[in-house]
Amino acid sequence: MTTTPAPGAEPTPDPDPGHDVPVLPDAAPAPSVRRFWAVRRIPAAVLAALVLGGAGLLLYDVAAVRADRTAMAWRRELADGLATRPLDDTWVVVGAAVAVVLGLWLLVLAATPGLRAVLPMRREHADVRAGLDREAAALALRDRAMEVSGVQSVRVRVGRAKVAVRAVSHFRALDEVRADVESALAAGVDELGLAHAPALTVRVARPPKKG
Repeated sequence: MTTTPAPGAEPTPDPDPGHDVPVLPDAAPAPSVRRFWAVRRIPAAVLAALVLGGAGLLLYDVAAVRADRTAMAWRRELADGLATRPLDDTWVVVGAAVAVVLGLWLLVLAATPGLRAVLPMRREHADVRAGLDREAAALALRDRAMEVSGVQSVRVRVGRAKVAVRAVSHFRALDEVRADVESALAAGVDELGLAHAPALTVRVARPPKKG
């Protein structure tokens, strides 16, 4: 079916059915950033050594009993104590409390990431992860604050969620110095490329008077 345009109207070309209209892809979601998990080699090595030593000693004693030898004194005393001591005995309660504390400690180590000294950075690529040491971040921010006119000394403490800055100014108005330090450090924190920008707290004071 052919349509005729009205007089004075410009003809509208029909779309080409064989031509695909380009579709712009949606922006890729930013990769999720998580904290780094500690390997915790020392607790794992201590626990493995204790389990290995206890299992080996118990296996040796069981094998000795099977070979018609008497059981070790510690195992006989332990078996007699478990059979005769009541549950409300002091040593039984102390042993149970120690076992509970050790178990909770191991659960906390297994469920928490650790490595609090490493701050995760923004991920530009899904297969690349980067972290920044908190001391290195504090040193970089300290250098930025020292560039502000009027600042004599700076102490910077970088936490996981907060950056605390204490500066000493020997000239200029304190409000002006504080505003300049906050501006410089806000730009410095952004340049660090952290995944979660920490809150910034700046305090500026005069140097103590000499006696």
